Amino acid sequence: MSPLLDRIESPADLKRLTPEELPALAAEVRQRIIETVAANGGHLGGPLGTVELAVALHYVFESPHDRIVWDVGHQAYAHKLLTGRRDRFHTLRQPDGISGFCKREESVHDSFGAGHASTAISAALGILEGKRHKGDEGKVIAVVGDGGLTGGLAYEGLNNSGPLEKDLIVVLNDNDFSISPNVGAISLWLSRKLTGERMTWWRRAVKESLRAWGGERVIRAVQRAMEASKSLLTPGILFEGMGFEYVGPVPGHDLAQLVDTFRAVKAQRRPILIHAVTTKGKGYGPAEKHHEGGHGMTPFDVATGKAKPAKPGPPSWTKVFADTLVELAEKDPRVVAITAAMPSGTGLDLFQKKLPARCYDVGIAEQHAVCFAAGLATEGLRPVCAIYSTFLQRAYDQIIHDVAIQELPVFFCLDRAGLVGADGKTHQGAFDLAYLRCIPGMVVMAPKDEDELRHMIATGLAHPGPAAVRYPRGPVPGVKMEGPPRPLPIGRGEIVADNGGRAVAIVAVGTMVEPAVAAAAALAGEGVGAVVVNARFVKPLDEELLTRLAAECGAVVTVEEGTSVGGFGAAVLELLARRGMHGVRVEVLGLPDEFVEQGDVKVQRKAFRLDREGIAAAARALLARPATSEPLARLRSV
Repeated sequence: MSPLLDRIESPADLKRLTPEELPALAAEVRQRIIETVAANGGHLGGPLGTVELAVALHYVFESPHDRIVWDVGHQAYAHKLLTGRRDRFHTLRQPDGISGFCKREESVHDSFGAGHASTAISAALGILEGKRHKGDEGKVIAVVGDGGLTGGLAYEGLNNSGPLEKDLIVVLNDNDFSISPNVGAISLWLSRKLTGERMTWWRRAVKESLRAWGGERVIRAVQRAMEASKSLLTPGILFEGMGFEYVGPVPGHDLAQLVDTFRAVKAQRRPILIHAVTTKGKGYGPAEKHHEGGHGMTPFDVATGKAKPAKPGPPSWTKVFADTLVELAEKDPRVVAITAAMPSGTGLDLFQKKLPARCYDVGIAEQHAVCFAAGLATEGLRPVCAIYSTFLQRAYDQIIHDVAIQELPVFFCLDRAGLVGADGKTHQGAFDLAYLRCIPGMVVMAPKDEDELRHMIATGLAHPGPAAVRYPRGPVPGVKMEGPPRPLPIGRGEIVADNGGRAVAIVAVGTMVEPAVAAAAALAGEGVGAVVVNARFVKPLDEELLTRLAAECGAVVTVEEGTSVGGFGAAVLELLARRGMHGVRVEVLGLPDEFVEQGDVKVQRKAFRLDREGIAAAARALLARPATSEPLARLRSV
């Protein structure tokens, strides 16, 4: 039972509680988060650390009239529970359930959607100015984690906000952590904070000494000097230099102090930054102890915090990548690795342990990661940028301007490519094939299995220019490893199935090769001749192989786990058009031209015709179309 939480249908209900009831409500919210994440998986440490912040913010401010902008929505689980989504909270991150991130179409209390970090301050300033243009005097509050402050966008927002002297309120949720331990000068600067308890002790000691020496008049004079110099003893000088009044540090789990602080700043009309010190995973021992493990959880046992036993199976794509990269780096001292605050997520924590001097975690700063890698490459090193597909989008200008134009050998390894399940539309790796293949000089690869991934890593490291390999989340198919990693011939595909007929060519890339082979087997049982190509390379294509099979078959089905707009299938269509092969019938299978919601990956693949049945059905439908009037003999002569 949650006697207090069950009474909260909106922030208006929260305001009916007495201040003395708020800690009990926070405890109920915290327990509901633990139980839900234990059942569904998801983020745990971050949401537990912001429970009191969410309760105090909604107790003092008037959402949705006052806008609360959360930086990376997984801080906002408590916010969701307090804003009308309590009864649906058990569907968190489930198909057709509520999102693990803020989502404007989900609630009027979600002022801004965000799955990527460092956006809250810029968005909040835009919302504030938008409200002013409408004559709306409501407040705007940006809640940003200290991990988000490792991203340059946060400082662009601060830099623009302070001099405008608008009444923007920034709440810095400082827990010394983002996904992995925070890195860099900003983290070191924030670590100098004086906690409220230490500051109180210091003041008391000074006051007692001064009273014995000079009385109350001297105490008052020195108190004024202490307040004036406070920013020199805390990180406040950084923010005050950017035009913000600094308040804090304040204990981020003390509801009475938080409510008093928020009430005091609510009456102000100038930029204010409140520095709240919190504990990631607060109130749940396993999450407090294991910060990194508490970021993205699989379902677990509440009593122990241990993940529920998984069925034994092959390793993950991430693990194969990490093992292979270490193996090759130990033989080649030029290889260095770079991650943007995701050493464990990308597998580079293994590289860190084995080769710490050659591994760099640059924080939530993908733009810097890529430009930094370009600088390393100019000195003859072989930098590997291991970044999730969805996050590499943030560094697109650097990929083009700093790497590709200069033809530098930076190797991009894109984890979580394709469908990602519960993380939903902000994290789907849908666009990498399209956004990389249009860059001149870029080699783009996708392996069908773990053995091919190993060889593609060797290929990328050996290539003298920019290259990328993309691979999915989850376990590998479990094939046998064939010898040590070796470079593949760039731009060469392979025929992986041929039932002896030439009715249709199924050209697949990456994870889609396996269901394409299964589809060809199903067609063979119906007497339909099919040949399956593992393209391997999205750029450059194996033009000779593809045009030959297109001419022989007259019908081609392309299959990719990426957007069908401008992706691999589009590349094949462009090739056939360039060669004048307009009579070839082509069906492009891929992700639709929309942002794909959270869901079960197997169910989504079926819905998008990216499984055996869907591919076979697409081939049948293609063959049922009226044949081209252009003689196939001319096509076969191409």
